[in-house]
Amino acid sequence: MGKENINSQQTEEAMIESEYNALIKDYLATNHRRKVNLIQKAFLLAKEAHKGARRRSGEPYIMHPIAVARIVCGEIGLGSTSICAALLHDVVEDTEYTVEDIRTIFDPKIAQIVDGLTKISSGMFGDNVSAQAENFRKLLLTMSDDIRVILIKIADRLHNMRTLGSMSPAKQYKIAGETMYIYAPLAHRLGLFAIKTELEELSFKWENPEVYKEISEKLKSTQYKRADIYEHFAKPIISKLNNLGFEYEIRAREKSVYSIWNKMKTKGVPFEEIYDIFAVRIIFESEPGIDEKKRCWDIYSIITDTYKLRPDRIRDWVSSPKANGYQALHLTVMGPDGQWIEIQIRSRRMDDIAEKGFAAHWKYKEGKVEEDNELDKWLKTVKEILESPSPNAMDFLDTIKLNLFASEIFVFTPKGEIRTLPQGATALDFAYDLHSRIGDHCIGAKVNHKLVPLSQKLLSGDQVEILTSKLQMPKSEWLTIVTTGKARSKIEYALRKFRRDQIKEGESILQKIMSDASLEMTPTIMNKMLDYYKKHNKEDLLYAIGSHEIDLPQRIGTVLSDKKQHSVNVFVRYLKQFYNVVKKDNGEQVKTQLGYETIDPKKTYILQSDLLAKNFHIATCCNPIPGDKIFGYLQNDNQVDVHEINCPIGLKLKASHGNRIVNLQWGESYKQPFLSTIFISGIDRVGMLNDITELISTNSLNIKSFMIESNDGIFEGKAVVYVHDLENLKRLCSLISKINGVKFVNRLQHVNTAPSNGKRDK
Repeated sequence: MGKENINSQQTEEAMIESEYNALIKDYLATNHRRKVNLIQKAFLLAKEAHKGARRRSGEPYIMHPIAVARIVCGEIGLGSTSICAALLHDVVEDTEYTVEDIRTIFDPKIAQIVDGLTKISSGMFGDNVSAQAENFRKLLLTMSDDIRVILIKIADRLHNMRTLGSMSPAKQYKIAGETMYIYAPLAHRLGLFAIKTELEELSFKWENPEVYKEISEKLKSTQYKRADIYEHFAKPIISKLNNLGFEYEIRAREKSVYSIWNKMKTKGVPFEEIYDIFAVRIIFESEPGIDEKKRCWDIYSIITDTYKLRPDRIRDWVSSPKANGYQALHLTVMGPDGQWIEIQIRSRRMDDIAEKGFAAHWKYKEGKVEEDNELDKWLKTVKEILESPSPNAMDFLDTIKLNLFASEIFVFTPKGEIRTLPQGATALDFAYDLHSRIGDHCIGAKVNHKLVPLSQKLLSGDQVEILTSKLQMPKSEWLTIVTTGKARSKIEYALRKFRRDQIKEGESILQKIMSDASLEMTPTIMNKMLDYYKKHNKEDLLYAIGSHEIDLPQRIGTVLSDKKQHSVNVFVRYLKQFYNVVKKDNGEQVKTQLGYETIDPKKTYILQSDLLAKNFHIATCCNPIPGDKIFGYLQNDNQVDVHEINCPIGLKLKASHGNRIVNLQWGESYKQPFLSTIFISGIDRVGMLNDITELISTNSLNIKSFMIESNDGIFEGKAVVYVHDLENLKRLCSLISKINGVKFVNRLQHVNTAPSNGKRDK
């Protein structure tokens, strides 16, 4: 046995040494200064500190920091300081070493980064919502000090996603959910396109293994057909590019499985109808003294001289880079096989920045660095939001998340200055982008010299002039108008300040009237006033008085004598009566008097009809049916909402309430039917509605509602029907698709199932 242990230790030592040597090889292949001794020092300290510790998979823990360091070096392109911090990122949290020790042994910069990583090391989110928001706030504040903290944190998350198999299903849903909700958009915003794509891909793979496998197999079976299309397209282009005499490479790049699935869902089409599965990328070598922008347009000319251009699909991110630093010239042409093909034209510098993000800028410091300024601008925006964060944790996360997406429009001020805003931004967003005071006093805007309301959505190229008035103040309804995090946080701050002022005014009015009546404000009197004016708490009452929603009578005694003191014991007695938990001898909680079971998030529950009638309820946001992959969200009252695995509401819950996620599986049979919505479209004719409803009825299915609308000979309809399971629904869609005139049938999963008004309803 002793010999086996020695052999096992020797094998592990060899594995650790091999992985560390691969890290050094990655590092020596970069342009960074050679500081191998420093990296070795960090490795030896981390190895000693984590000695004996193991990951859930059973491998030595030190393998994780080495893997994170390899991602930081090879995939993000950072240098020795970041590599050392990555190797040491768990040392302070998991071992006896302190940040002071790291500062003494290494240097203040490495210690600062490790300290930043330690502050958020329990994951971006803790066990409850408040802790989540606080951790996220720490993350962003630390990021503002040194961007490398978040880059290493993203590398840490990427390795965790690559090794997620050793976790329980509920933990997998939590980690995949928060990865999709926060980390992937954050990687996108920082320009880490390759990592963003892999994070999305891995999240999707863990949550939808069957769908992932199905799309992967279809991609594999059709790859030869795509290769032929690419060869036909590329042959004449390569011939002409060779004549220009510069170095370049041309290749086809396939969409990720997640991107294909997302497009199938968004467009409501099958895999066979996704025609832009690959794009062609042309990357030319950057040369000193050669204008990259001109070379991009030279290549553009060759392509458009050969193939027919689709004008509405030109994207010039060379002249106006995205806020995440992305630069490229995109165009779409009709290929020789009759298919639209997207082409991306980039220099090698642009490609490095696109794949590795802002970290790649350090490689080109001696050249243009305008993208660095874009990063500084974004970090400044984040800091502004952090100055007045929303008191509600989930609102705060949503506010920040609004700033993580990088679909931009470019808008001009009256003086011609360009401002970058997210797609969907309104005139009010633009006002707050200029200055918070301009936003607070905004009454309207002129877009291209035409008067528009605050809610007007802006388009790229719009010239916008903001109109203000000193009498204008922010209103709560403005929160429904704005889309940017900066505007939302500034409005919320102004509303809170106004409320505080009104409460102060109300307190002054109440004190004067009480003083005039020779009364002292006691808890009993306050309760009587809250009861009389039907207010929940003292702040609400004072605000109502200060804003003159309530005008107090001069004889305050009439108020205090009219109502009896409100009893607070009724609800407590009700809880004791109905929710008294019976305990077994071993202390395990069992069913209560109402027949509910205490839910344990660590268990896997098999859904049967009796459970659905008690603790478990189908979520109306996604209406999952037997056959869908599902998970549960445990509410405060011990009830579980059953969500479909890809539900957008569920994604937010997985990301923000990981400790409440419950692993669920469907049982065998159910007494009750399940609601599902199907979308139908095609060529309209007399009797179409009757044919569809009759087919549904003859298959023994009930219709809850049916809305159908016809326009210029084309009809679109939504049928909300009761089905037994996913196979039942698929069979119904197949039968409807065979009706004369029906061209498209698809399930709508994440919708409100209520029928629209004013349509032809059954």
